Amino acid sequence: MRVEIDEHGMISHARVRHARSTRIERGKRTGAITGIVVHQTDADTSASSLNSYRQPGANGAHFLIDKDGTIYQTAAIYQRTNHVGPLKARCLVIPTCKMSDFPPKVGPAEMHRIEMLKAPADRYPSNMEAIGIEMVGRARLPVGLKLAGEEATWSMARLRGEYAVFEAPTAAQNQALSWLVDAILDSMHISSSEVFRHPVVSSKNPTEAKGANWNLPPSAP
Repeated sequence: MRVEIDEHGMISHARVRHARSTRIERGKRTGAITGIVVHQTDADTSASSLNSYRQPGANGAHFLIDKDGTIYQTAAIYQRTNHVGPLKARCLVIPTCKMSDFPPKVGPAEMHRIEMLKAPADRYPSNMEAIGIEMVGRARLPVGLKLAGEEATWSMARLRGEYAVFEAPTAAQNQALSWLVDAILDSMHISSSEVFRHPVVSSKNPTEAKGANWNLPPSAP
């Protein structure tokens, strides 16, 4: 289903509320948009994320989907935002390469540098090529988590980084996500194979957007 997109990259449709924050925009894209990356916010409410996007130096994605299915457009599509992070090697998954093709003990920054030397069609979409969709959802430590030894001295940030699990998106969020992804793919002529969960393309919490489903049948237009 196609939607109207203005010259700035703002969608004109009753299902999309404009909440653009230029503070998360990092300049006009210099190449084609090739994919979509689906995230979760690690926040409990849409208000907290929308407020954070208004702060100086804030990062964010192009869309935000609330738990009730409300879709906010928070950045213009034709603007780059920082939402992806260092890229993993897509060739390891296809697979057209193996780890021995990379420098020994290659880290995320070096892997990203190597990937960015490739044409967009040969790697995952980066910040320059990807549209980002955030879904409101918090990562929490499992109930009853038992800590022993050194782990008992870890900071909360470190514990969350190691053990936190993202909550499942709501049914309304997944329905809205399916509608939005379909509208973007159809309107911008992007292949359905180029939609990814954040941890697939970058080294992030593996549970982020684990329950995201953008392949539901359409509901309302």
